[in-house]
Amino acid sequence: MAHPGFFQRQASARRNTSLLVFLFLTAVILITLAVCLVGYFVTRSETSGQPFHHWLLSSHGMITASAVVLLICVGSLVRWVDLAGGGSRVAKMVGARPIDPDTRDSDERKLRNIVEEMAIASGVPVPELYIMDNETGINAFVAGYTPGSAVMVVTHGSITQLTRDELQGVVGHEFSHIFNGDMRLNVRLIALLSGILMIGQIGGFLLRSSFYSGGRTTGRNRDGRAQAAMGIIGIALFVIGYVGVFFGRLIQAAVSRQRETLADASSVQFTRNPDGIGGALFKIGLRGSYLDTTGHASDMNHMCFGEATRMKFSSLLASHPPIDQRIHAIQPGLMARLKSRLRDTESGDDLRSATTSQQPAGASGFASAATDLYGTASGRRTSLSGSAIATHTPTPAASMQKLSERVGTISPEGEDFAVKLLQRLPSTFRGLLYTRAGAIQLCYALLISDLNQKEQSERLALLPDNSLFGPQPELLAKLVPTLQKIGEAIRFPALELAMPALRKLDPEERAELIRCVRMLVKADNRVTLFELALTSFLSRHLGVDSARVIPVRYRSYKAVMPALQRLLSLMARAGSDSTQEEVNALYLEAMAGFANNGDSEYPILAKVSMRDLQEALKALNGLSALLKPAIIDACGHCITYDGVIEPREYELMRLVADQMDCPMPPMVV
Repeated sequence: MAHPGFFQRQASARRNTSLLVFLFLTAVILITLAVCLVGYFVTRSETSGQPFHHWLLSSHGMITASAVVLLICVGSLVRWVDLAGGGSRVAKMVGARPIDPDTRDSDERKLRNIVEEMAIASGVPVPELYIMDNETGINAFVAGYTPGSAVMVVTHGSITQLTRDELQGVVGHEFSHIFNGDMRLNVRLIALLSGILMIGQIGGFLLRSSFYSGGRTTGRNRDGRAQAAMGIIGIALFVIGYVGVFFGRLIQAAVSRQRETLADASSVQFTRNPDGIGGALFKIGLRGSYLDTTGHASDMNHMCFGEATRMKFSSLLASHPPIDQRIHAIQPGLMARLKSRLRDTESGDDLRSATTSQQPAGASGFASAATDLYGTASGRRTSLSGSAIATHTPTPAASMQKLSERVGTISPEGEDFAVKLLQRLPSTFRGLLYTRAGAIQLCYALLISDLNQKEQSERLALLPDNSLFGPQPELLAKLVPTLQKIGEAIRFPALELAMPALRKLDPEERAELIRCVRMLVKADNRVTLFELALTSFLSRHLGVDSARVIPVRYRSYKAVMPALQRLLSLMARAGSDSTQEEVNALYLEAMAGFANNGDSEYPILAKVSMRDLQEALKALNGLSALLKPAIIDACGHCITYDGVIEPREYELMRLVADQMDCPMPPMVV
C-alpha cells in the first residue's frame, strides 16, 4: 500500500500557511473597520453626521485605517523578525536551557538517547535539545523552519515523570511535526497573532492611562472629558483587539487540533507502541501540562504536546482535542487499560514510583518496545557486525518498497539499526561528536579513512594551520579507526550525531569548514559519490540559507526538465555498469514519466559536475511537495535496475532526498 502521508502533509502544511495568511488579512480588515467605526462615533460631531462610508473615505477615516493597519503589520513584522532566529530563538524566548550533549544527568541522557535513535532511524540530523528546568508539567514542542535546523524543547516534568516508552511516544509525536512542516506553520502563527493582539494591548494601555490620569484631573472639566473619551476609546480598542484574538485563537485551535491528531497517529506508527504515547497523555490528564514559568504560554499553546495554558471556552479555543478523545483515537480501549494499570500499580500518591516499574531500565529508547514487538534480542534482532546494517553487502531490490514510501517514516529495521549502531559506538568516539573540534575532525576523518597512512598525511597537510580547522592528530586517531572498523554504514549517522555541534559554529566558521572539506575533496582531482554527498549535505545544513524555507516555485515538471536531465543522467550511470546502450535505455525509462520526447529534447548528458548536480537539486527542491515522490522513485528505478542496491548508490539516493528536504531512513538488510 502506498504511503503518501509525508508528501500530502507537507502540501497540507503549505496550504494551511496560505489559508492563515488569508484569514489574517481578513481579520486585519475587520478589526480596521471596527476601529474606524469607533473613530466615526467619537468624531461624529466634528464631521456633521455624514454617513460612515463617506467618513471612511475622508481624511479622518483614511488616517485611522492606515494607523490600524500599520500597527497590526508592525506588530506582526517585529515578532516575525524576532523569530527569524529559528528554533533556538523560540527556545530562548520561553527560558529553556540547552542540554549538554555529553550530559551526566541520567534523565537528560535518556532523552538524548531516544532522540538520537529516532533521528538516525529516520535519516534527519539530530535536533538541538533544550529543557525548561522549572516546569513540572509534562509538555514538549519542536520549533524551526527546516528539519535540519529543528530544536526540541521538553519540560523537566517530561523527563522525570515519564518512562522511556512514554517519552519515546512524545518524541515520536514531535518528530512527526518535524517531518510534516508543522514547525514553520506554528512559528508563523505566533507572529501573525501577535499583530492582532497589539490593538488589544494598546486599548489596555489607553484604558489604564485614562484611569491613572483621570484621578489627577477630576477638577478640570475639559481634561475630564478628554480622559473619559480616552477611556472609552481604550475600552473599545481593548474589546476589539481581544475579539480579534478570540477568533485568531479559534482558527489556531482548529488547525492545530487536526495536526495534533495526525502527530499522535504518526507517533504510534514510528514507535509501534500505542501504550507509550497513550501513557504520556494519561499522565498529562493526571498531572497537567501547563507552562507556568513563562509569559509566552498562550503564544506557544498550539506548538506544544499538551495544552500549555489554562483557557476559557476550552471546547472552542483548546489547541488539542480532549485527552480521553486523543487516547481513544490512538487505540479504542486504551484508556480503560491505562486506568486498570494505574489501579494495579499505584502506591499511595506516588504515581511516578508506580509507573517506572512498567519498563526495565536501559539505555535505548526503542529497547523495550522493540523487544515486545519483534521478539528477543537473539531472535529477530541481529548483531551490528552481521546483517543489521549494510556495510559492503548490497540490498536485494526486491525487498525494498518504493523509495518515496520510505521518506518521513521510521521502520522496525531502522529502529534496530539505530539501537545497535549507538550501542557499538565507543564512548570516546561518540563523545567527540558532541564537541565542535571533534565534529570538525569527523568531517576530515570521513574523507581520509579509506586512504593509507601516507595519503592521509598528504591530504591533511593541505589544511590550514589553524587551532580549530587544522588537523588534530590526537582526535583523528580516535575517529578514523572506528570509521574503518564499522564501515560505510556509520558515515551518515555519525554526521547526523555531530550536527548539533556543527550548528554551534559561527557563519564564518561554517564557511571555513565547507571550504576545507572541498579542499580535501579536490585533492585527487576526482569526486566520489560519498564526497559529493558529504559536501552537499554540509552546504545544505550549514550554508548561508540552511535555515531558510525553500518556497514552492514550480507546480509542474516543465520548468525543471533541465534539472531532471542532469539528475537522471547521473543516476542512470550510477545505477548501471553495463554498456552505453543499456545506460541510455535506463535513462529513457526514468525520464519517461516526465517527458515523452526525452531522447530528443533532453538526451542523456555525458558528464554531470558536482556544481551541476547541486544546482539541479536546488531547482527540484522548489517543486510542489506532491511532485517530489515521482522524482525519488525515478532515481530509485535507476539504482534498483540491476536487482541490488549498493551502499554507494543508496548514499547518492539519500543525498537527493536530503537536498529536496525529504528525510530518508538508512539502508538496512
